[in-house]
Amino acid sequence: MSEQTRAQARRVVVVGAGMAGVQTAVALREQGFTGTVTLIGAEPHQPYDRPPLSKAVLLGKAEGSAFDVDFEALGIDLHLGREVTGVRTRDHELDTEAGPVPYDVLVLATGAEPVTLPGAEGVPGVHLLRTLDDAERLRPVLARQHDIVVVGAGWIGAEFATAAREAGCAVTVVEAADRPLVGSLPAEVAAPMAAWYADSGAVLRTHARVRRVEPGAVVLDDGSRVPADAVVVGIGARPATRWLTGSGIELGAHGEVVADDHLRTSAPDVYAVGDCASFPSGRYGERLMVHHWDNALQGPRTVAANIIGEAVGEAPAVYDPVPYFWSEQFGRFVQYAGHHASADATVWRGDPAGPAWSVCWLREGRLVALLAVGRPRDLAQGRRLIEAGTMMDPELLADPARQLKAATA
Repeated sequence: MSEQTRAQARRVVVVGAGMAGVQTAVALREQGFTGTVTLIGAEPHQPYDRPPLSKAVLLGKAEGSAFDVDFEALGIDLHLGREVTGVRTRDHELDTEAGPVPYDVLVLATGAEPVTLPGAEGVPGVHLLRTLDDAERLRPVLARQHDIVVVGAGWIGAEFATAAREAGCAVTVVEAADRPLVGSLPAEVAAPMAAWYADSGAVLRTHARVRRVEPGAVVLDDGSRVPADAVVVGIGARPATRWLTGSGIELGAHGEVVADDHLRTSAPDVYAVGDCASFPSGRYGERLMVHHWDNALQGPRTVAANIIGEAVGEAPAVYDPVPYFWSEQFGRFVQYAGHHASADATVWRGDPAGPAWSVCWLREGRLVALLAVGRPRDLAQGRRLIEAGTMMDPELLADPARQLKAATA
């Protein structure tokens, strides 16, 4: 048997049937892999896309968001409703509820799971919004126009509050920090977004830490009670990797799988991709953990190329994307590209009190990140400028009437 034939006869097992897992399986086939591809998902549903859950599915405008993928035609062996409980890397074997599954190459794509509110687990009327089942449980709550308290003013909290207001619910968002999006954006950028809540008819309460949830109310640390027929918790997500404890696969400080710049883990023949993994970025000089849809779309192409290339001795592909995400909230389309942590200058384009504006972050004169509110052209051009490492002229950049690509140094 030739080396090429042996390479194509291998068994690839992908754990996690969300975007990252599905795209890995599809990319393997698209790139010509002819070995066995097995995709294992914990949920019983056909694999589905998550962004519509907080929008069309939640509001009853769509029944689901299943991926348009013919797994059978692609020769992808799909196992749904199967929990994976562990992995023995030395034996190249997964442990599942239905028995062991051998692999030649393993891809970890288990995503992230929502952080729960301490003391609220199992309390009637308390909801998370991560899965299709979560969205279906919440849909009748919105239809009945209940009083809803959202815990957490992050991206998911804002998106859910938007949908709940559209459905006619009274919405109060409680946030322990002093502003929305405290872990995602600098204070001066997040501050203008606080006004969006009131504009939509939602109430935003900052410095509001939840003490406990009671039937019909949320009790805050200052003793005040907020009426609540339902409570939706959106206080973050963590990598779904607890099943890897004791496996010998290196996990990082946040419980994420530590991958290298080829998305390989510390264990031989094991890759990690999507929300469950971090990777070193040469572009930004630090390790990134990106919990966004685009990362789960782009990473699988690198994983598939490296699985195929490694077997035939090709140089591995490096994964170093410009992170990107978007959010639809309170009638605004918000887009972000890059990573602003190492920036040394900030340039505003337009009035943040208005309907359309952007913020650009520079490092040593080069654009490293951009947030665009209602300015999709800024985002599209900015993303390309970030990828190219183009030098910018801050004075030209500050003119919102000037195209970004015409603001180079």
